[in-house]
Amino acid sequence: MPTRSLRAAFMTLALVLAACVVSPALAPVEARQKPAPAAPNEPQWGTIQIHDFLLNAKILSGKKTGKGITSPWKLTMSDGTVTHNAAFQTVDEHKMKNEFADGTVELNFVDSYMYDLAAYEIAKLVGLGGMMPVTVERKWQGQTGALSWWVPTKMDEGERLKSKTQPPPEVNWNDQMHRMRVFTALVYDTDRNLTNVLIDPDWKLWMIDFTRAFRLQAKLVNEKDLVKCDRQLLERIKALDAAEVARVTKDYLKKNEAESVMKRRDLIIQHFDTLVAAKGEKDVLY
Repeated sequence: MPTRSLRAAFMTLALVLAACVVSPALAPVEARQKPAPAAPNEPQWGTIQIHDFLLNAKILSGKKTGKGITSPWKLTMSDGTVTHNAAFQTVDEHKMKNEFADGTVELNFVDSYMYDLAAYEIAKLVGLGGMMPVTVERKWQGQTGALSWWVPTKMDEGERLKSKTQPPPEVNWNDQMHRMRVFTALVYDTDRNLTNVLIDPDWKLWMIDFTRAFRLQAKLVNEKDLVKCDRQLLERIKALDAAEVARVTKDYLKKNEAESVMKRRDLIIQHFDTLVAAKGEKDVLY
């Protein structure tokens, strides 16, 4: 028979163990709640499937993003099986003169969703379609605009620089930036700001928002930043055909806007020919 002191010790141990086991009925609310379902994976679709989804899926809801000057919509869409978000840009502003906050003035100012569509078509021609979300023209709530596949992102370039986050070396971040800068010069985008450069979880760079591109100037925007170029990109730019550019952009660009793309094409070729002659091909092309 156990002694009284030993029985008391057993009872004390039993009480301690019982206190460590929390009844589900008494557990904190947070602990008793079911875990939130995991976010659905991105559908493993090709460009054609995404294009079809954007054109035909039902738009379930929409809300303003609050980003940028024009604050595009974030729409939730479903084809009955897959639910995904898309960005919807409807801005289409034309002014004889626009005065900016810094005091500069731009004549014949245009800020238009149609330039998003034109930029995507030209990006495909030069082999950079994979750096832009698939974009189509669609109508919603009586407004026509550019509808783009919503890219899952970890941050934009502004956030990356602010947090001083360095890309992993294996992603060739600088190579991606050089491609973007060359394309920016080709379409003369005046608003390639840091929030328009998205970074996905795999550290892939995505270019969005070209509503202030396609100015008529036959010069290269930010020419000083054009220090390197992808060889294949340069070859695709050299191979650009004026008739093909006009064909794929005929619904979005005026004739003189498409012609200006070709003039800048020639300037880009000349620019890199000059750099190669001065520095050597291995220091300019990659």
